Amino acid sequence: MSSHTQQHTALFSDTEPTRVPGLDEAAKIAIQDSLKVRSGEKVLIVTNPDPDVSVISRALYDATAAMGAKPVLIYQSVKTQMDFADDLVIAAFQGEPDVFISMSAEKLGKDRQGIVKPYELDGHRWDHIFHYQLYGSRTCRACWSPSVRLESFVRTVPIDYTLLKRRCAQIRDVLTDAVEVRVRAPGGTDIRIGLRGRTARSDDGDFSTPGRGGNLPAGETFISPENGTANGTIAFDASISLHDGDILIAEPIVCTVKDGFITGIAGGTEAAALRDTVLLAERNALDYEKTGKLPAGSGSLYAGNARNIGELGIGLNSHASISGNMLEDEKAFHTCHFAVGHNYDEDAPALIHLDGLVRSPTITAIMGDGREVEIEREGELSSTLP
Repeated sequence: MSSHTQQHTALFSDTEPTRVPGLDEAAKIAIQDSLKVRSGEKVLIVTNPDPDVSVISRALYDATAAMGAKPVLIYQSVKTQMDFADDLVIAAFQGEPDVFISMSAEKLGKDRQGIVKPYELDGHRWDHIFHYQLYGSRTCRACWSPSVRLESFVRTVPIDYTLLKRRCAQIRDVLTDAVEVRVRAPGGTDIRIGLRGRTARSDDGDFSTPGRGGNLPAGETFISPENGTANGTIAFDASISLHDGDILIAEPIVCTVKDGFITGIAGGTEAAALRDTVLLAERNALDYEKTGKLPAGSGSLYAGNARNIGELGIGLNSHASISGNMLEDEKAFHTCHFAVGHNYDEDAPALIHLDGLVRSPTITAIMGDGREVEIEREGELSSTLP
């Protein structure tokens, strides 16, 4: 055991689990196969003193060091959907890491400076220095695993990435070419979403080049809806992420959507919890503007987008299952998910991004010439995908 591992074992000896079988192999796959870390590269790992993410981060640190790279491991307190990252964590990005890994019990945390004064490049703006370095200047590549659990990481990271990449690419190309998509499901979902001008993305585990990043476990294709075009009903019936964590859904949360925004939330206790989180995001956006945490004049924009439909994603990891942990749940076969709040095209900013699952969807893409391409039928991938 290396000296740094001995120090961290002593620090967390009362709470942190020991290395479990398969962890070192999963960490090696993440570093060597997914991120393709090379000798001499600077690798920044940010985590929390939470038992699961801490032991995973140490395994990733060791796998990185074994490649001859230069890992730096930083701990900060656990951050939720609406918390800010510690200033020292944001400052670490000034060192321009080649690779960034966020292994968090909840979230990385927002960039206080970036929200007030966004980073700009070629007419685009980013409110987090990490997003700027990944998608803007493209000086880094990355993976992030919010709320990851140790058992899940070991089980879902070692998969057939060649097969996953092919499936992700097939669906990505269809969604990118489509002008609209319709999603229906037995639980009551029936919604149409515009896609003109949007480009789908693949979380296929290949984070080997600058500008590439995604989750580990990987396994989804996703797209930001064209703003203002989503109309219909979403019935979340598996799990959903909220301000204070992820929950399994016992009674479906039925959301009425008009012109891109949720206008009604019906159901039981889970629906009430979603309403509370949305209302909190609306209130905080206005309060943040008053206290200078958001730019003047932007509070109402962030508050309004707390009800925005910001993502449609399709789960494609064959090892993933639904357990109430959204990082894994949204990758599960036979599901799709919608996000409430912030989108990935950075033109609908919000303080929240709440993923919610729909079981057994039938997903049909409508092309510009009116042709329909079925992506899934009742949760099963179509055999006729291009």
